[in-house]
Amino acid sequence: METTTRNDRTNTRRRRRRGIVALLAASAALSLGSGAFSLAVFTDSDDASGAFTTGTVDIATSPATLFTVTGIVPGDSGAATLSVTNGGTAALRYAVTSSSTNTDTKGLRDALVLEVRPGTCPTASAAIFGPAAISGALLGDPAQGAQGGDRSLAAAASEDLCFMWSLPLATANAYQDATTTTTFTFAAEQTANNP
Repeated sequence: METTTRNDRTNTRRRRRRGIVALLAASAALSLGSGAFSLAVFTDSDDASGAFTTGTVDIATSPATLFTVTGIVPGDSGAATLSVTNGGTAALRYAVTSSSTNTDTKGLRDALVLEVRPGTCPTASAAIFGPAAISGALLGDPAQGAQGGDRSLAAAASEDLCFMWSLPLATANAYQDATTTTTFTFAAEQTANNP
């Protein structure tokens, strides 16, 4: 009998263990199933986009050759109108420098005098440069940022400048048959975010 009781107890323990294992397995299956069901919700998404285009700074001058003068003598003078245009989409400021190269040793660039006025020749306003030597800084400063004398142009705007040259009557005899070539350089930069 003792063996039967022992077997009964062992069987009872096994059944309990099997029941506990079955109960744990069922509980785990329910937990996993409820987790899977909780992920089944309505969702949606949408996109927004942004397009970016940079502005442009585009300075141009016309005509390309401002002066072609020959046979000048002391006391001669002349003028030409130069149109400065901002072909870009951003406002700009510009400075002008000039560089003269003598093609001989006589130094005509040191004798020629230049004056720059806003407007169309010959009715341009008061001088914004000169009279002074034709070679060197003319208007403003090409260094970055706002400088005294810089000129401003809105996008797609233009202005005329009258360049007036002269060879003073007191020019020495040593300048006969002298030649110089001058290049006017317009350096532009954006005005926005550039104090």
